[in-house]
Amino acid sequence: MGEQGSSGSSKSGKAAKKVTPAKKAVAAEKAVPVAKTAPVKKIAAKPPAGESRTALVRRARRINRELAEVYPYAHPELDFENPFQLLVATVLSAQTTDLRVNQTTPALFAKYPTPEDLAAANPEEVEEILRPCGFFRAKTRSVIGLSKALAEDFGGEVPGRLEDLVKLPGVGRKTAFVVLGNAFGRPGITVDTHFQRLVRRWQWTDETDPDKIEAAVGALFPKSDWTDLSHHVIWHGRRICHARKPACGACPIAPLCPAYGEGETDPEKAKKLLKYEKGGFPGQRLKPPQAYLDAGGRPAPPLGAG
Repeated sequence: MGEQGSSGSSKSGKAAKKVTPAKKAVAAEKAVPVAKTAPVKKIAAKPPAGESRTALVRRARRINRELAEVYPYAHPELDFENPFQLLVATVLSAQTTDLRVNQTTPALFAKYPTPEDLAAANPEEVEEILRPCGFFRAKTRSVIGLSKALAEDFGGEVPGRLEDLVKLPGVGRKTAFVVLGNAFGRPGITVDTHFQRLVRRWQWTDETDPDKIEAAVGALFPKSDWTDLSHHVIWHGRRICHARKPACGACPIAPLCPAYGEGETDPEKAKKLLKYEKGGFPGQRLKPPQAYLDAGGRPAPPLGAG
């Protein structure tokens, strides 16, 4: 999904954990699981020097548990009401922010609420709506193309199988797993730029290919954890464990992180690096889940708002 912030922490991590108390969110978007997704060839994660495979699995799962306490309301940050909207929004989120997509899609879905509507759309009119998302001509071709494929090949419905989703224009494994995990409730790992960066920092794997990262990390966790794991890691990457200036001194999992010290370790200086709700900024969604609002999160402003 769209590129945004990220970070890390130290022994003050336990205090950071208590700053965000909230009830575990029950993802409203999840539907009843159906068929299994196509398996990826399993790749054993390569533990860092001196760490056994068993120790790696335990450390990785503890990190996920810690992040679940910090982000109990973690959810997909794209607004959507059905699988079609999530599919289109995820395609649009390439090389832009989820916030910008959320500010743009209301006008798109108001005018073209179904795949059939978007398939028959005038490309120039769609381009004008999508202009704020960047690369609007290519994205227009993708969303109109995938809408035509849905209308012609799938009866206007988003398929619930990985092998069908990846055949749609502009849809790769990452996009497919976002849709499967959050619209259909089927486990999947979303390997975006944040996920790739963090799992390598944590030495869960040294793979660089997204498919191999997906397989290596997936082997460390039960399949039932995959979708929530993706949310936890991505949220941490956007808010604390940033690419250039990770906030190590404000990170709740610092004691578990082999890369601790790559960023700012002073707690007060690290706090200034925090992004999104931890830094007083609104979240990315115009219509976030109630659990996020109950935890003190704020909706994002609509397009054009001050």
